[in-house]
Amino acid sequence: MFRLETEVDKERHRLLGKRLHEDNVAASAGLRALLSTPAEHEVPLEVWALDRDGALAGGLTGRTWAYWLHVDLLWVDARHRGSGLGSRLLAEAERVARTERACTRSRLETWDFQAPEFYRKQGYEEIGRVEDYPPGVTEFILTKRLT
Repeated sequence: MFRLETEVDKERHRLLGKRLHEDNVAASAGLRALLSTPAEHEVPLEVWALDRDGALAGGLTGRTWAYWLHVDLLWVDARHRGSGLGSRLLAEAERVARTERACTRSRLETWDFQAPEFYRKQGYEEIGRVEDYPPGVTEFILTKRLT
């Protein structure tokens, strides 16, 4: 017999993550091969663009893990869109991931009303899509080789 609970529990969350990681490593030669390498742990990667006054004009946040760059957020202030700033932010993140963290691939998700065409112009290819996520919106999953 089991009792199911739905409240948030940070300690159980950490324990669950630890146990899943241990099971995954035991089951995957690929994950075991990452152990004791620089790519074993997720490392944040952030690139910021500041205007002349030091205000945020754009930025990119992501992380590297397992020789992959994962772009989480990329935003450019409306006043600077079309100036190439988004391309510069993405290129710098890819450069750091490739040259400083030995990443060979990049991945990201974007919605249909955001920037799928922008990413395609930067060399990203669609590998999947999720329709109606959220309702009425399509999410695209895109990847790119960095080497």
